[in-house]
Formats: sequence, C-alpha cells, structure tokens
Amino acid sequence: MSENEQHAGAELPERESMEFDVVIVGAGPAGLAAAIRLKQLDETLSVVVLEKGAEVGAHILSGAVIDPVALDRLLPEWRTEETPIRTAVTEDRFTFLRRSGSVRLPNALMPRLMGNHGNYIVSLGNVCRWLATKAEALGVEIYPGFAGAEILTDAEGRVTGVATGDMGVRRKGEPGPDYARGMALLGKYVLIAEGARGSLAKTLIARYGLDEGRDAPKFGLGLKELWEVDPARHRLGRVEHSFGWPLDARTGGGSFIYHLEDNQVAVGFVVHLDYANPYLSPFEEFQRFKTHPAVRDLFEGGRRISYGARVIAEGGWQSVPKLVFPGGALLGCSAGFLNVPRIKGTHNAMFSGMMAAEHAAAAIAEGRAQDELTGYDAGWRTSEIGADLKPVRNVKPLWSRFGSFAGIALGGLDMRLGEIFGFSPFGTMKHGKPDSATLKPASQCKPIDYPRPDGVLTFDRLSSVYLSNTNHAEDEPVHLRVADPVIQKTSEHDIYAGPSQRYCPAGVYEWVEEASQPRFVINAQNCVHCKTCDIKDPNANITWVPPQGGEGPVYPNM
Repeated sequence: MSENEQHAGAELPERESMEFDVVIVGAGPAGLAAAIRLKQLDETLSVVVLEKGAEVGAHILSGAVIDPVALDRLLPEWRTEETPIRTAVTEDRFTFLRRSGSVRLPNALMPRLMGNHGNYIVSLGNVCRWLATKAEALGVEIYPGFAGAEILTDAEGRVTGVATGDMGVRRKGEPGPDYARGMALLGKYVLIAEGARGSLAKTLIARYGLDEGRDAPKFGLGLKELWEVDPARHRLGRVEHSFGWPLDARTGGGSFIYHLEDNQVAVGFVVHLDYANPYLSPFEEFQRFKTHPAVRDLFEGGRRISYGARVIAEGGWQSVPKLVFPGGALLGCSAGFLNVPRIKGTHNAMFSGMMAAEHAAAAIAEGRAQDELTGYDAGWRTSEIGADLKPVRNVKPLWSRFGSFAGIALGGLDMRLGEIFGFSPFGTMKHGKPDSATLKPASQCKPIDYPRPDGVLTFDRLSSVYLSNTNHAEDEPVHLRVADPVIQKTSEHDIYAGPSQRYCPAGVYEWVEEASQPRFVINAQNCVHCKTCDIKDPNANITWVPPQGGEGPVYPNM
C-alpha cells in the first residue's frame, strides 16, 4: 500500500474513478491548448483538465509578453473577438544598470529574435481564463481546485491516470470530519502540463529515466509586482528589460517592466538559481532594483496591487528530457520549453500542447492506449519549438560561465552569428552542475546588508504574500517535506548559514536560534508554490508536493 493510500496507519477505501480518453494535469497555456486541439480534431473525445488552483488562472504567474504565433494557429479567429490580449508592444528598451547610472543599449545592436514587434503584453492568468472558456465550449471538462497528487500505473508500469489529493486530512495525517477521498481519473493518455518543476513531472522523470543523457535542468526565480501608476508616467505598450545592478557580475538575472492597459505596470525581477552566495536574497534584490534612479520615479505616487513568485525553466535545448513515457507525455514548462533570452515560453507551451494532442488523437483513432507517443518526442526538435530554442541554446551557459558582462556579450554574438551564418562557434555548451550544487559555504562568502523596506516603494515578504491572496488550511499536513532533518541542521544551517530563509520569496522558512540548538520552522501557510526550495536546497533535501486542492495563491490579473 502506498503512502497516499493510508493515513495514520488506517487503510482507506478504494477511490472512486472516472474514465476519459485523455487526462490533462494543469490548466495553463500548454494544457488548455492540448485540450482545445484534441476536441478540434475529434469532438467525440472525452477530455478532462485538472487544475490545482481554486480557479483557472489562480496559480498562473508570468511577465508576460507573449508571441501570438501559436495562438494564431490554434484559434486563428481570436483577433476578431473580445479577448484579454489587447496591449500590443509599441516600444522596446534594453538597459544596463550601474549602481547610480544606466546605459541604454541601441535596439539595432540586439539580435532580431529579442525584438517584440507583433507581441502583446498580457495577464497570462486572464489569457488562461479565456482559453478555458474556449475549451469548455468545445466540451472539455475542467476541474479547478483538484491537484494531481499521484501517478497511477498498471502492472506493466504504464501510466493509466492520476489521482487527486485527499481532502480534509489533519496535520498528523489522520482523516478529519470533513475528509473526502481523492478521485482516480483514468485515461488512455495522460498529459502533464504542471509548469516548471511540477511534482508529477519530477516523479515521472525519475521513474522512467527521462533525463538520461540530458543536461542538468536549470531554473530561475521570477518575482513580480503589479502596480497602478500615475497616468503621466504610464506609457502604454512599452517593454523594458535590464541587467546589471543590483546583481554582481557573477550572478545572472535581470528585470522587466511592462506597461499594460488601465495605467497598470508589471514590474519583475528574475534571479538565476545557480547563484553562489548563500546570503543572497532574490526577494531583497528585487526590492533594491526598484530604488534605482532609472526606475524609482515610475512608481512615485503609484500603488502596488499584487505580488507573486514562480520559478522558470531555463535549461532549454540541452535540458529538455525525453518527453514521453508509457501512457503519456510532458508539455510546456514541465518539459522546459522556455526561451531564456526572450523570457518567453507561452508560444512553445501551446505548440507542445497542440503537438502532443495531435499524436494522442491519432493514437486513439488507431485503437492504441497507454503506449509511448514516440512521434511527439521525435518531432519537437525539428518543429517550431526546436527552431526557437536551438539558436539560443548557449546563452544561459555563456552567462553562467563568464558572468553578466562577458557572458551576455558572447551570448549576443552567438545569436547574431546564428542569424547570419546558421551555426554557433560554441557548438552546444553544457550547463554543468544543478542549481542545488552551486552554493558556496557561507565561510567563503560575504553577508549582504539589505536596507529595511520603506512600505512605499519597497516591502517585506509578509505584506507581499498578503497581496498574493495565499491561503492554506492550518491543520493540514505540511506540503514541504524535509527528507532528513539532521542534514538540514548540519549542512543547510551550519555550512550554508540557512539560505532557505533568504531564497524563499514568501517567508516560509526560518531558523529560530534557541538555547539548545537552532530550530527549523516551516510556515507552510505562506507558500506561493514557487518551487524554489525544491530546486535550491543545497542537499536537495526539500520536496514540494501539492497541498489540498484549491489552496495557495489566487492571483488577480497576473
């Protein structure tokens, strides 16, 4: 009996089950595109989408500037309809920040693929809400508030479905008075579209060795705030990106500022999670960024509306695992299809959803089930996805190896040579170590003195989490699982000075110094489901699993 089939030693009744042709986990761009495409191909197919957020879009966080190329293919009539895709990009700016100054980079020097002409600034959460209405109109069943908690397999090891998490379980694992057993959703194929570092995708990659022969996955942490600014300072359609200060030359990352409709501005900061200094706090670096003279005036007289954080998959071409397993496939950011220099993945996520749907529909039409959709895995590198990712495959490794200044220059040169000559002098570079292995011991690093927040332009974590509308039941099992508490003390605390209390953007982790010994505290109620701890813990000792369905953040317009 598995751990998920028992609570406090008591055997539980069998789950009720429902059968579908295709089960999709995740109502993001990839999962919804797959669902829509399946019904476009065969309206008789039964398709269900599970979404762990309380509503579609509740857990969606992205910049976001989207390239509509995949949407044009999926729903070619969308431009004639009322949609949340309304703000066309009108201006691109690229800036290098010094401590007290800035240098704007000429657009003419940037590789063509970095331009945003023809793209749109959106709330990706609202785009997903709109896509969900399209899917439901075609007959797709969408179940928000249900987290995919367990992969179900048959005796031959083929994936047959997923189980949703049990509800109403108490802190120590015993069923409470409102306990309800999770459901088993069975399908001929299961498509996993959970986003970056999804728990089911992580399980499947390990179980079926999907990362064999692939480079290490790499990630960044993206933090975002939504502001309403003074109309006199607002520039509808402007897109701004920067790199440099406040990060040092050896720490990768940068900012984005996107001017949406209604005098709203999305401001965000991405820190690559291969940084070395355990004293670094991505959240505090984001707050410092807003105080730069080239940035702060934009927010004078403005009001912060929302906050959130989420990891992004940065490994790209080299790190994409095998996409298929017996009975299903990985889609979108679960597969790692983000284009790092463009900071865009929505178009590739949708392309992957459509491609997987086409192979699944064809297999079902042939009477197949629970086998590998090998054509999907074999075809992505020669598809639009591969054409988007291959030219930028060395940008992240060059940045990591040579630092922000030389690395970005070499990455730009590499993209330019690819545009002109169709090849890279660097071949295909390796990423090296996983992000969990890049921290240096605290004894080799200098603590960073971050200024106190002023509550006007800069803020603390707890007031920020409040704006994310995050909620978890207090008396449920902690969904952040520490495998070995001893290692957490002897290594994470004693050697690395407790980086968990700094890398977490939501104040989930604390080391409380007590007379006997430091105590590790997990404030799971604060968790915004960013997954950073699952990636950056120096011993890979923390595992994120879904809490009860519907819990976590509820992002409005993010």
